[in-house]
Amino acid sequence: MASKLKIKVNGLVHNVTASLDTPLLYVLHNELHLHGPRFGCGLAQCGACSVLLDGKEIRSSCVTPVAAVSGKAITTLEGLPALWAKERGTTAASPALHPLQQAWIDVQVPHCGYCQNGMMIQAADLLSTTEESDRGSDRTAMMNGHLCRCGTYPRILTAIKQAAAVMAKGGK
Repeated sequence: MASKLKIKVNGLVHNVTASLDTPLLYVLHNELHLHGPRFGCGLAQCGACSVLLDGKEIRSSCVTPVAAVSGKAITTLEGLPALWAKERGTTAASPALHPLQQAWIDVQVPHCGYCQNGMMIQAADLLSTTEESDRGSDRTAMMNGHLCRCGTYPRILTAIKQAAAVMAKGGK
């Protein structure tokens, strides 16, 4: 039975109609037409469906019931630029891209695109919570739990380092 729900996604409150047990990923795709989070394995194992939930990465939007996120802030890949603007404390319009997204382009990370959403979401969480002195663990954190089918891990790490440098300077 469908219910009317309010969920906050990328800073905006949305009214959606869905069964309480509908996976969050399906609501993001089908109701809100957001295509950053992707269906991968459907078992919360691969990370393709990752989103930030109250600023922390969850790798399970494919199995998390939409009712479980009521009252929480969800950030998808599409919401990273606004999140970056908020983190910097700027009142100006959101940049077109988050430093991670720009680094992904600059370094030419994507091959097949399967892991890109999850890797950027995890990296955004990592960079927002990890002190610069602890960033030597980036490799371990990024390789733990996210599957990259085409093996672009070295480029992913390079892009994260580039984005971290930009973020440390507070902008571009």
